[in-house]
Amino acid sequence: MARKTILRVAGLAACSAILVAGCASDSGDPAPAAAPSSAAATQPTDGKTSEAPVPANLPRITILATGGTIAGKANANSAVGYTAGQATAQDLIDAVPGLDKIAKLDAVQVSNIGSQDMNDEVWLALATKINQIFADDKADGVVVTHGTDTIEETAFFLDHVVASDKPVVLVGSMRPSTALSADGPANLRSAVQVAAVPEARGRGTMVVLNDTIHAADDVTKTNTTSVQTFASPNRGPIGHVDAAAVQFSGPAAQQPRLTFPVPGKSPLPRVDIVYSHAGMDATQVNDSLGHGAQGIVLAGVGDGNTAKPVVDALSGAAKKGVLVVRSSRVGSGSVVRNAELNDDQLGTVSALGLNPAKSRILLQLLLVNGITDPAKVQQNFADS
Repeated sequence: MARKTILRVAGLAACSAILVAGCASDSGDPAPAAAPSSAAATQPTDGKTSEAPVPANLPRITILATGGTIAGKANANSAVGYTAGQATAQDLIDAVPGLDKIAKLDAVQVSNIGSQDMNDEVWLALATKINQIFADDKADGVVVTHGTDTIEETAFFLDHVVASDKPVVLVGSMRPSTALSADGPANLRSAVQVAAVPEARGRGTMVVLNDTIHAADDVTKTNTTSVQTFASPNRGPIGHVDAAAVQFSGPAAQQPRLTFPVPGKSPLPRVDIVYSHAGMDATQVNDSLGHGAQGIVLAGVGDGNTAKPVVDALSGAAKKGVLVVRSSRVGSGSVVRNAELNDDQLGTVSALGLNPAKSRILLQLLLVNGITDPAKVQQNFADS
């Protein structure tokens, strides 16, 4: 039955096509000429098809480009090598057909570097630029193109220094712009879609890749080369996006985000990450202290633990006024305060759900704002 139905529909479609083409009628008389279709009526005299008009009320999105793989171009001498930060912001926009139908776009080149070279100076420039754009009401959302290696760190930093409830969306790619099946254009389209919807407001800074929306405090890179590398291991993604719609898994949080003023100058206070491993001694801790670290983040084993010589060195540093935060190298889960180690006795702070890289950034922001009491630092980690 289904096959017959399909055939009948196909037959009707074929007959309709013949009639529109002006075939002879059953009576043998010529069929009247078909009236011109609306599409044909809009053909310009030069033979080119006119584009549909762009709606006047499109949301305004500013794209800030920083470089990264999404702006990279392949190296002709290598099957996998490429040079990051070669394409401009306008190049990225031009590579996405129809992007200007989603939003009114403004492109600004902030930097053009690989994200392994991301630094405090670019962070401050981005934060200042975004806050000014929102203060002047020049955009309804901002998209930042960025390399994937440190995208989660920049997202976390911006989430804590951009005061507006308008969305900031970071986007990158795992393949350079000249690669086969480059993922950058689709990711950029998705990022603009997310930044353009009213439901994105109040969600802080987000990261969008591979049709998935992540919150800045949870997102992390989990694979060296896969396009599915980004995950939110503790709470999961906050939404998904496709060509037709943006879908968030829940409402925006009602409590205000923990934010700080944009630091006035770079570099930010020195905070080092000490990576724990078997057979470890206190060398890393002593080296950090010798280079003037004001804070140390432990990427501990398990629940933020480490070898006894390291614990002793960290506790000694904490008692001298150096802020010490226990995080974990595991990749997911929360470091529980006063569990495997007694933070109250050691003078240390638990990172809770923040990974070492994000713990470092929060500690830098606390230090630059004069928040050095361990109890207050712990409260800020709880509020982040």
